[in-house]
Amino acid sequence: MQRQRSGPLDGVLVADFSRILAGPYATMLLADLGADVIKVEGPGGDDTRTWTPPVRDGVSTYYLGVNRNKRSIALDLTDPDDLAVARRLAHRADVMIQNFRPGGLRRFGLDHDSVAAANPRVVYASISGFGAGAGAHLPGYDLMVQAASGLMSLTGDPDGPPYKAGVAVFDVMAGLHVAVGVLAALRHRDLHGVGQHVEVDLLSSALSGLVNQSSGHVAAGSVPFRMGNAHPSLFPYEPLPTADGDLVVIAGNDAQFRRLCRVLGVPELADDPRFARNQDRTVHRDALRPLLVERLARRRRDEWFADLTAAGVPCAPINTVADGVALARDLGLDPVVTAGGVPGVRHPIGFSRTPPRHDLPPPRLDEHGDEIRAWLAE
Repeated sequence: MQRQRSGPLDGVLVADFSRILAGPYATMLLADLGADVIKVEGPGGDDTRTWTPPVRDGVSTYYLGVNRNKRSIALDLTDPDDLAVARRLAHRADVMIQNFRPGGLRRFGLDHDSVAAANPRVVYASISGFGAGAGAHLPGYDLMVQAASGLMSLTGDPDGPPYKAGVAVFDVMAGLHVAVGVLAALRHRDLHGVGQHVEVDLLSSALSGLVNQSSGHVAAGSVPFRMGNAHPSLFPYEPLPTADGDLVVIAGNDAQFRRLCRVLGVPELADDPRFARNQDRTVHRDALRPLLVERLARRRRDEWFADLTAAGVPCAPINTVADGVALARDLGLDPVVTAGGVPGVRHPIGFSRTPPRHDLPPPRLDEHGDEIRAWLAE
């Protein structure tokens, strides 16, 4: 029986044939908003079930982080009976999301064309690493895309090696793009009565997500390079040392820089022609930086944070993840929710009428298999 869950996507059935991160993240966002998400796993389960440490009660927290509010059914697509169940699910679904290699589901009759022939209203989303054309043979791991897209060439010290980001940023970004694409396609279906194929690849998500860096290349021919924590177009916009640790200090415009100089006790710097405008500060950053550091070194980080914040100068301490969660809690953002006894991070979008739900814990492998098979047999 399809579950009805309050939320803006109540009544939407999602057949989730994805695994690891981009797809499961997208489907969890949809599930939090009320969609009934059925997670289809192979007999061995989602790969992230084995990605440890850390664990909670013996279960990978990687898996737990992107799979709440779903029901699980384990299906072996090489088994005729299980394949029949998978097809029945796809033919009933409002949305099907998969991240097999391009063309990988064709032999099972679960590719877009086959599913849409039986279910023309389906919104079918495909996720790949490098598209369904010449890059179809390449696996879609986030680290590969961080390397191939150019992100790693931007990350790290100027004279040091390239570094990956501390999280799978392009998997997450692609998951967000999938969710946006699915919602747009559902809107189109509501208006015109027909579904469509939504395609997202990690490389395209990455190039879009590189924003000013990729724009600088395609629009002006520049090739950005590693600058450590510095910003190519703003200064200051980086961590600066204080008496007891670094503080991120930002002057996003000339007025903020003037306030920064006033709090630091060097108001004359704001009138120095080398520093008066942002474009001047970026050119003369090597001259300005030591002048700011000399003042910041006179007091502790927390003292500067309080005074700069009070003056309207953007700044922030460099926290651990634990500190970041604590800060969100202190700010009243309630970052942690519990779904069936399993803590997780709250859905990031607030709604005045249809708030996200955090009802079901991440499912055990095939936890709902019998229930789903019985419903599909009706």
